[in-house]
Amino acid sequence: MKRFVEGVERTQSTMFPAQLDEYVAEDNPVRVIDAFIDTLDLKALGFEGAVPVETGRPSYHPAVLLKIYVYGYLNRIQSSRRLERETQRNVELMWLTNGLTPDFKTIADFRKDNGQAIRNVCRQFVLLCHKLNMFEGGEVAIDGSKFKAVNNRDKNYTQRKIKARIEQLEESVARYMEELDRADRQPELTTKMRVQHIKGKIASFKQQIRDSTALEQQLQQVPDQQISETDPDARSMATSGRGTGMVGYNVQTAVDTKHHLIVAHEVTNVGHDRTQLANMAAQVKQITNSKQVTAIADRGYFSGPQILEYEQHGAIPLVPKPMTSNDRAKGLFDKRDFIYLAQSAEYKCPAGVLVFSLSDLYVKTEMHYRRPSSDCTLAA
Repeated sequence: MKRFVEGVERTQSTMFPAQLDEYVAEDNPVRVIDAFIDTLDLKALGFEGAVPVETGRPSYHPAVLLKIYVYGYLNRIQSSRRLERETQRNVELMWLTNGLTPDFKTIADFRKDNGQAIRNVCRQFVLLCHKLNMFEGGEVAIDGSKFKAVNNRDKNYTQRKIKARIEQLEESVARYMEELDRADRQPELTTKMRVQHIKGKIASFKQQIRDSTALEQQLQQVPDQQISETDPDARSMATSGRGTGMVGYNVQTAVDTKHHLIVAHEVTNVGHDRTQLANMAAQVKQITNSKQVTAIADRGYFSGPQILEYEQHGAIPLVPKPMTSNDRAKGLFDKRDFIYLAQSAEYKCPAGVLVFSLSDLYVKTEMHYRRPSSDCTLAA
């Protein structure tokens, strides 16, 4: 093929084959993974199998499996089966593991049996970043993300769901009972098999009602009034889209604004962020060992007690206050349009004519400023 870039013939042999190291550039992130993990004392961090046993089949060194796990984390490969395939075809992983290809069960068991040790590795990485002055700015951004759990929505129960389910089952029982009464009045129109089928359905629905009632009583003893069967710690949470709730976890993450590194993270099953600000502040301050930390968060974190506790930890919160007033939509001025006078602790009207104290703004709930208003006259 002329006038095209041509490749190397597949069957072409070479006298000096290329080394695997030549396919990994000097600035490739896998070299950082390799160097970092090789410096860790895996036995002290709590990894199982760090000391080999004298008998039995040789096992994989925890460092090899940890490198695979960290590589998958950085490249968004969570599946152990996909990681197994990547070790067989991915040049970077071949270099990282020296050509070893553990099966997916070995990778999955390593992740399951060494959860605490892996968290210790994350802590060691944060300490390394701190030694390299990568958290010197003392400014972090905090936000929460919803992660879907294994638990299906149909296996998650709340009082509202159980009540709706019982009502649905009772309607089904009533419908089948009506059909059964019709069969008694006109037996020639219904076969015996159909009657037996109806009786079986009624018995099944009544059993489901009894199970749902027992589950409803069990719910009353749970603090958050919610039960998940498959994944007991997962909870039903609302997402940004309407009607797109999910059963999962709320993962809180604090990220350094300068180098975009994760400073601290926390997995919770609380569906909102209002009670997470102070906890994340304490973790960030402890990990970074900073005297003062500035945190940036969205309005979902706004909570007076949380902000006060945050400041008591020696941190500065930058959280916008949510506006819940509908006055602006009605064509009225709201509190944002008034000018605060710090010296007298009073508010000036938008036109700068009238002055009110804070108590007057809350007491005179029936009086509103009309928009637009040049003289700021009160209108009922």
